[in-house]
Amino acid sequence: MFFLQVLCIILAILTVLYFILIMPRMTCKPSREPHVQVLYAHRGLHDNNSDAPENSMAAFKKAVDAGYGIECDVQLSKDGVPVIFHDFTLERVARNEDGTPVKGKVIDYTYDELLKFKLLDSNERIPRFEDFLKLVDGKIPLIVELKIEFKNLSVCPKVDALLRAYKGVYCIESFNPLGLIWYKRHNNAVMRGQLSDEFHKEKPDEFNTFLYFALTNLFLNVFAKPDFIAYNHKYPHNVSLWLCRHLYKNVTAAWTIKSEEELTRAKENFDIYIFDSFIPASGPKL
Repeated sequence: MFFLQVLCIILAILTVLYFILIMPRMTCKPSREPHVQVLYAHRGLHDNNSDAPENSMAAFKKAVDAGYGIECDVQLSKDGVPVIFHDFTLERVARNEDGTPVKGKVIDYTYDELLKFKLLDSNERIPRFEDFLKLVDGKIPLIVELKIEFKNLSVCPKVDALLRAYKGVYCIESFNPLGLIWYKRHNNAVMRGQLSDEFHKEKPDEFNTFLYFALTNLFLNVFAKPDFIAYNHKYPHNVSLWLCRHLYKNVTAAWTIKSEEELTRAKENFDIYIFDSFIPASGPKL
């Protein structure tokens, strides 16, 4: 009987601890209304086989003209210029003038050096975040993903300085909770989102550490205190995600939806929708 009582106490403590770990921001929340039920064009309204590839100014202009929100990725060049590019490495998307893939990382090149590279088979170049904001000019809402490798948070103050001067609607998100913690400390009024996934299901050999277990189950919410959770739309029934939405009334964003059928399913479990590879029948908002 004694051991059973001890076990019950331990289980109760662990349960309470679990709910504390996954708890998002509960007070002083920024308004979610400008973002809810909005469809965001993933890396712009792009087609990587066209003259408007991902994260290009052409793709962003198409999204603005069509009225869709935009999700984009920001990191720093070698000389500290915020630029829009998804991967830390350049090889998948950046091309030399002769068409060969560019080696190395974004951070290995200055902004002027990055301008020499084309995006895939187009004539588009890697955009400055500042120029992107001028293009959008507040016409549509933005989700700005902070690309943070390991513990280098230098992108955060650079992006924040530009966004403080920007007059449009935006929020920030990151897979790295350190970026959210930076915003909590330095600009708590901004709506911030924790990106996550069931990493062990997507790439079991690569994402098999305790860190990714904690990220999958949103245990680091206790430090980051996100206003929304952006989760792989294929896993809407993750227990921590479900509790954040239904118990804590946290906003949830679905990424990345690639068909009308996936969008229909996502409506049941998410509030914000990030899409590419098709044009939603509903238009920019559900």
